Amino acid sequence: MGTYNFTPRDVAKVNTKYRKIVTQIPVPEALEIYERLKKSEPRSMMGQPPIVWDRAKGINVYDAWGNMWLDWSSGVLITNAGHAPEEICAALKKVIDKPLLSTYVFVHEGRAKLTEMLQELAPVKDEYSVFLLSSGSEATENAIKLARTYGISKGGDKKHVIVSFGNAFHGRTLASQLAGGMKKLKTWIVKTDVGFVQVPFPDGFKNEDTSFDLFLKTLKEAGLTGADVAGVMSESYQGVGPDFFPKEYAKKLEAWCRENDVVLIMDEVQAGFGRTGKMFTFQHYDIKPDLICCGKGISSSLPISAVIGRKDIMDMYAPGSMTSTHSGSPLPTAAAIANLEIIKRDKLVEKAAALDGVLRDGLLAIQKKYPKAVGCVHSLGLVAGMQIVKPGTKEPDTDTAFRINEICLEKGLLMFAPVGIGGECIKIAPPLTTPKDALLEGLSVLAEACDIVLG
Repeated sequence: MGTYNFTPRDVAKVNTKYRKIVTQIPVPEALEIYERLKKSEPRSMMGQPPIVWDRAKGINVYDAWGNMWLDWSSGVLITNAGHAPEEICAALKKVIDKPLLSTYVFVHEGRAKLTEMLQELAPVKDEYSVFLLSSGSEATENAIKLARTYGISKGGDKKHVIVSFGNAFHGRTLASQLAGGMKKLKTWIVKTDVGFVQVPFPDGFKNEDTSFDLFLKTLKEAGLTGADVAGVMSESYQGVGPDFFPKEYAKKLEAWCRENDVVLIMDEVQAGFGRTGKMFTFQHYDIKPDLICCGKGISSSLPISAVIGRKDIMDMYAPGSMTSTHSGSPLPTAAAIANLEIIKRDKLVEKAAALDGVLRDGLLAIQKKYPKAVGCVHSLGLVAGMQIVKPGTKEPDTDTAFRINEICLEKGLLMFAPVGIGGECIKIAPPLTTPKDALLEGLSVLAEACDIVLG
């Protein structure tokens, strides 16, 4: 895996409307905070570009020493409505001043309002209900539980298998990692559950076979039929790319699920709430999931997640038997309500759609200039990725991806660390409030970084 240079070094000063770099990078004074953290938390929390956030507003992240970065991370696809919108801050202050900070699953009015707002986003409002939770992993775990419960109720213990996709990421808890498609994340499990099966994802680059026949063939080779499968689960786009379904494949997958009474689960934790130019990414495929897992951009701020699902599936558990300590907690609920209002009022879904071509064209221009090193570009709305490979191959070039990412940091453009199956993917996820001129400025910085490293 790639690493960042923690030795402070002189870099060119930057001062534009959206970027400002006035110190060495990393800032020497910031290193003391890193040293403190080494003594008090596990090293797993490290690995991101070496800056210490002091505050964040709109599309910018600031440190305490005068530097300002144009944000292409949105935290980790969280701040769809930008960092700290005034409406979200005001909504939180109102709840604090009330005060009402924790409610378990005792009812408060905000919970009713938020579930109603999310229900409005369902494929068919009256057929779906909403279960609020705290994290994306919690949402995907719940969806797996519901799908298995439904499958067993229809076909007995035999109908319990969860089918998911290679290279998928659904969270860091047990069932979510069993459903995940990266073997390196499962070594701690030792004996993986035979009730979880992965099929190749039709991304067209890592796996060139994008036919639905491969799905059917893989199940057959595993000795499975629709009678064995309780649910099929996929990210609406795979985070390692982002990698998208071909529409025809998604439609055939939906039809297969309907024919076999299989619960279709779309994980929208990082893909939802306008990120790709539609409220949910699955809408690009013209399909109707049974369960929709939500998180991250649901609040643009505090931790909250949700499962939006068919009522007949969601209502299988009796009162008190499917809850969570902080389900619909007042502060995250208030943040989510304000966030959804901003997304609708400011037409952020439409804004992401309008910038789709701008982002894609900028990245394709870089790929055209360096075709041997930039193996693949996938982009939709305001999420994109460039997969950096060893020249003329599909082999991940982790070190080069990290170097490009690091030079962008030095120039005032912030992304999280490269992702992908080998840390080769430079992933781009600006807030949906990003104006066109800021996006173009970021693309210019990325192009400059690629010239330095690849030229």
